[in-house]
Amino acid sequence: MNGTRIFDPGLQPERTELAWRRTALAIGVGSLIALRLLPALAPTQDAQLLWLAPGLIGVAFAIVLWMFGRGRYIRANRALLDDRPDQMPGGALLLTLTIFVLACGILSASFILLVLAD
Repeated sequence: MNGTRIFDPGLQPERTELAWRRTALAIGVGSLIALRLLPALAPTQDAQLLWLAPGLIGVAFAIVLWMFGRGRYIRANRALLDDRPDQMPGGALLLTLTIFVLACGILSASFILLVLAD
């Protein structure tokens, strides 16, 4: 082992994976709550199905986030063990999460304005 090895035998990749899991779990729980509450706020009976969409999209995103977070951990751990810093995962997952959260904020604001308009 030389002095330039990038791997630290601590549990950093595991902690990062657990953070991604917690994020996916929080999104999933929030989406399940939205599935329960949003249809009751629908302005008409016909719109209730449309108001289920944010919750369903959120649950699907949480599942995908969980799977990609696990894959990111596997790639990062392999890169660290093989001393290959060029194989480390990038920030695509974080960018995807940021865009999702931004879209949720815009959608939430539009739902609030829609409910207040009635």
